[in-house]
Amino acid sequence: MTTHPRSARPAVLAQNQYGKAENRVVRITRDGATHHIKDLNVSVALSGDMEEVHYSGSNANVLPTDTTKNTVYAFAKEHGIESAEQFGIHLARHFVTSQEPIKTARIRIEEYSWERIGTSETDPSSAGAEDGGHSFARKGQETRVTQITYDGSSWEVISGLKDLVVLNSTNSEFWGYVKDKYTTLKEAYDRILATEVSARWRFDWTDDEQPMPDWEESYAQVRGHMLQAFAQTYSLSLQQTLYQMGARIIEHRDEIEEVRFSLPNKHHFLVDLEPFGLKNDNEVYFAADRPYGLIEATILRDGCEALIPVDLSNL
Repeated sequence: MTTHPRSARPAVLAQNQYGKAENRVVRITRDGATHHIKDLNVSVALSGDMEEVHYSGSNANVLPTDTTKNTVYAFAKEHGIESAEQFGIHLARHFVTSQEPIKTARIRIEEYSWERIGTSETDPSSAGAEDGGHSFARKGQETRVTQITYDGSSWEVISGLKDLVVLNSTNSEFWGYVKDKYTTLKEAYDRILATEVSARWRFDWTDDEQPMPDWEESYAQVRGHMLQAFAQTYSLSLQQTLYQMGARIIEHRDEIEEVRFSLPNKHHFLVDLEPFGLKNDNEVYFAADRPYGLIEATILRDGCEALIPVDLSNL
């Protein structure tokens, strides 16, 4: 029989966690006749002294996942939901400080935005070319995200967004690239540049001794700088635009140390209308959904370390 001198078990438990995923909570705050809504999808993951539940099935150190679900709803009432980040911080602190076996709590939150429906008789859609006539953001698609991790002494807060579709109908070129015998793509000197932004940014707030950022203001400003950079960059490549988006955030928001983007190139190809006797002067395009180019990169504040995972789908 083979012996294992370092352990009584040939198989040893490694990284593990448990919790309740995707708890949908909607919090309505009634301020007289004016109501405010926060719509979150909260996932809780806890880790710590959990070896015995795996080895022997003993639940002595296990806080039921149903309890974590109930805590989410109770905290929505007791603490309200000021921001996704603040709500996640309340939850993470509670789980680590109230349960001795739990050493680390990770809270992931998706926030779904709701836009007020105006009842004015006037038309509010009055944006003109001076406001960025060639840049567009699809309304109602963006999802705000955050991940809070707490180990009892230090915090890591990574926030961001996904599903934000943006498009520049001009001010984009792509030429001068490497060509080999398999290259068929024609150089473009006036093309559509479109992408579906998935972005995460890491805050420099790591402990309770530091002033806490204004999470709502920070999100609005970061998103705004990101869109401004996209709209204002005369792009020779999506990589260049990506860097400008991240650099503008780093330059304008002192609370951000790292930004990571995953940008699929949502290709728009000019349709050949010559068979119909028509000239296509950069007017009619075929929007291809796949395959697509995928451009990814991290932009860091000088002197900082990259900590956001490369695969943003894991956040």
